[in-house]
Amino acid sequence: MCGICGIAMPDRLKRSVDQARLTRMRDAIVHRGPDGAGMLIDGPIGLGHRRLSIVDVVHGAQPMTTTDGRTTIVYNGEIFNHPELMGELQAQGMAYRTHCDTETVLHLYARHGRDFVQHCRGMFAIAIWDRADRTLTIARDRFGVKPVYYVHDSDGTLHFASEIKALLAAGAVSATLDMASFPDFLANHAPSGNDTLFTGVKRLPPGHTLRWQDGRITIEQYWDLSFKPDPVLAKATDADLVAEYSERFEEAVRLRLMADVPLGMFLSGGIDSAAITAVMSGMVDGPIKTFSVAFAEREANELRYARLVSDKFRTQHHEIVVTPEQFWDALPQLIWHEDEPIAHPSSVALNFVSRLAGEHVKVVLTGEGSDETLAGYNRYRVTMANMQLGGIWEKVVPGGVRRALGGAIGEAGSAGIRGKLARTFLARPANLDAMYFDNFAVFAPNRLSSLLTPDVRKAVEGIDPYAAYHRAIEQSDAPTLLGKLLYADTKTYLHELLMKQDQMSMAASIESRVPFLDHPLAEFAARMPERMKLRGMTTKYVLRQAMKNRLPEEILSRKKMGFPVPVGTWFRGSWRHLLDEFVVSERALARGLFTPGVVRRLVNGHVAGENHSERLWALLTLEIWQRIFLDGEDPASIRMRPVAAAVSMARPVAA
Repeated sequence: MCGICGIAMPDRLKRSVDQARLTRMRDAIVHRGPDGAGMLIDGPIGLGHRRLSIVDVVHGAQPMTTTDGRTTIVYNGEIFNHPELMGELQAQGMAYRTHCDTETVLHLYARHGRDFVQHCRGMFAIAIWDRADRTLTIARDRFGVKPVYYVHDSDGTLHFASEIKALLAAGAVSATLDMASFPDFLANHAPSGNDTLFTGVKRLPPGHTLRWQDGRITIEQYWDLSFKPDPVLAKATDADLVAEYSERFEEAVRLRLMADVPLGMFLSGGIDSAAITAVMSGMVDGPIKTFSVAFAEREANELRYARLVSDKFRTQHHEIVVTPEQFWDALPQLIWHEDEPIAHPSSVALNFVSRLAGEHVKVVLTGEGSDETLAGYNRYRVTMANMQLGGIWEKVVPGGVRRALGGAIGEAGSAGIRGKLARTFLARPANLDAMYFDNFAVFAPNRLSSLLTPDVRKAVEGIDPYAAYHRAIEQSDAPTLLGKLLYADTKTYLHELLMKQDQMSMAASIESRVPFLDHPLAEFAARMPERMKLRGMTTKYVLRQAMKNRLPEEILSRKKMGFPVPVGTWFRGSWRHLLDEFVVSERALARGLFTPGVVRRLVNGHVAGENHSERLWALLTLEIWQRIFLDGEDPASIRMRPVAAAVSMARPVAA
């Protein structure tokens, strides 16, 4: 696991890469690779690398060049089928100088050219400079576990890096808010397409390659996830499907144990991490090192469940309980690490447990990806029920009655039963935008319209905040609603979760691996009959059956909680001052993005008992992001603790 970066300039510019500039890029991401640094400058081409040594610790330094001098690689990630590939390539006459998977990628490129990526099973961001045809090929893994950001200038110059801060360090782009992606951010926690909140900075989509030659870039998709039903799987019994899923899952875990350094497991107490722990325990010598995080507040503490799993499999268990003071003190620096506003408060907890794990191991396995491949989120079941019942409701109840009832119920966010009813077919039309995208948005379009100032509304007029989701729904080959939703979330929401996982763990200089996103396993799950994913009220049915005799019943039967962080409670209590400083302060509102009265009503409504936790979190972290990246403030200078003379935190703000 490493950090990569580079600069490619067309020959016609007759310029060489500036070493100081490339060094700034590389060292801006030193946390991704504290074990070593490397650089190659070949006239107008420069490649930089920071190394976190995992496989072949002694050798494998990068950039790595073939013996004939033709190709050079910088690479971030792991190719988990490397031992098998290495044996095949050696049998074909390829001579190895190391035991590192980096060299395997170079040999694959020599043999297959741009199609080398089809043979790689793992998580990766790879850049290969080919001197013979003067092309730079950049590839990203199928699900986007490892990041690649880039800036393509009008003169053809390409800058790329594992993190946006490296592009800023190179001066590839100035830090300005990209208004085209702003509605997407406000609706969906984070930009869900290929744009970022920085004007001019894009990310290479998962499952794609980028080819640069003489200033021109070509982006091609090399893989996609198919939900087309498999006729053979459709005829299989439940027992056969469970057996095959179990076999594939165990293989995915086994492959991710490839390391020459200590590894462990993030243990949340949910079924996903518990299942990996169960499988992993039978594959390693000695006890697994497991790591858990929680908050002192009872509603945000699941350590009891993690301990159940730890006791069952006799792991060496480590825990950390994060205080509100630690949480808020860490936030500005973690927003710097994230490069964009932190989408989910659980990212902060993830960094704390990553730092804890970093004291003991260099690699951890995590449970990301199970929910999107096995229909683990409750919203899938809720949406399908709402769509079905809503269709009937609209047929039998006159429109005037429906509108009157919807108006009486009010908006989502209201306290009590009205807030829950506002998310159902009783208050929403039975279409996918209303029942799925609007229902689970941070700021749905109707709220965005009142939230944004007239100037901003004009600037973003005509921009669809759900554009990436709509494209995914259209592109999916799934014949059912559930399949389309899973595909769309895999292309959008999952990407943000994976970036959270990558950036928060790499900030602590540890590598995280995701067995549920082993692509053969995910392909099997996608084409499996839907009854094996969602069965009645039971989510992730096949995984629960596979783990039936291996995990405690309390783990198998407990409801999904996500990772609860009590920010809503904190905003109503002794941390209310953060809303005053970062949401409704004169400085925040003077940016001209949001209508002051609407923002103040959100704050007052939340303090009075409504639930606007996600909305206020988004506004707060956006303001901190702007102070760091747009205003140039040092994250360490941003004060989160209350001042000694703070007035009552429960007062309302004038609307």
